[in-house]
Amino acid sequence: MAKSALKFKDSVAQYERIAAEVAARRFSGIYLLMGEESYFIDALSDQLAATILDEAARAFNQITVYGRDSEAGQVINLCRQMPMMGQYQVVILKEAQQLKGLDKLALYTQKPSPTTILVICHKEKNADKRSAFYKGCAANGTVLESVRPRDYEIAAWLQLFIRQKGFTIDPKALSMLTDHLGTDIAKISNEIRKLTVSLPEGTQRITDADIEANIGISKDFNNFELCKAVVTRDMARALMIAEHFARNPKDNPLLLTVMALFGQFKELFVVNYLRWLARHKGRPFPPDTELMRILRKNNTFVIGEIKQNAAGWDNRKVFNILGLLREYDAKSKGLGAGGASDGELLRELLLKIFLL
Repeated sequence: MAKSALKFKDSVAQYERIAAEVAARRFSGIYLLMGEESYFIDALSDQLAATILDEAARAFNQITVYGRDSEAGQVINLCRQMPMMGQYQVVILKEAQQLKGLDKLALYTQKPSPTTILVICHKEKNADKRSAFYKGCAANGTVLESVRPRDYEIAAWLQLFIRQKGFTIDPKALSMLTDHLGTDIAKISNEIRKLTVSLPEGTQRITDADIEANIGISKDFNNFELCKAVVTRDMARALMIAEHFARNPKDNPLLLTVMALFGQFKELFVVNYLRWLARHKGRPFPPDTELMRILRKNNTFVIGEIKQNAAGWDNRKVFNILGLLREYDAKSKGLGAGGASDGELLRELLLKIFLL
């Protein structure tokens, strides 16, 4: 099956549109919630389960079944039943990717009951869009295609997610969260929920100190501070942070550190290349708003720092450093590491960068 061309931002837009329709009680007869990113699937499934029927009606007219314990015929029979009281019955099929004979649900999705709302949670991958089952869902219901974010997409989503909860977040605090939590949206949302209820009443801005106090990420020893030390050529500070990482390898995996450094130097390379084009080819250097798009950043303060740091690095050296980082990316995955620990490899990498 061809990989979906849908982007993470499109999944977010789909999710927000469907969630708004559900909140306004504009329901579809079928919801196919599918894809690799489970967070949006679970969030919509929970919202539908709590919204369509009131608490009293759920006892009679709402049932949840699981794909591994069911067959298509059983699900169809449930959907064809009439509600005992009220306008709708709700059937929620979880882990639909494990359902025996999923394609046979086309017998229902192509001609659904007007008194049933069927919610299908299909995780890990998309349903086959060529199938009669999918086409029936698309024609007679609502489809959410939930795409996993790439690492560069998380910061913008997280900043918006936090803003929707009534807070702003400092760039360093945002970087600490994304470096530590990666692209696991469910984990991120859970940590943000715990953080926001722990903050003092009246707090509107989340700082690095808040992250350290409530999530346990050091505000002084993290990838944000390491990258800053390296690009400003503060060797002593960089090696001190590396030593902290070596003592706490589980909290500071080398792979994530290498990825953070690679992203930082790639940004310097891009800015320096654009400057070279402006000087030697007569092309205008992009304004900050355009640089934000090119570098996938969301504020001009960060763009200013990148431009300032890039001015201190020759692009030939940056190119060699990017090569080193690719080499140590492989070593972080056990290829050619020679039995060295993550801490030893990081120290070795940093010394090579500083001595280039």
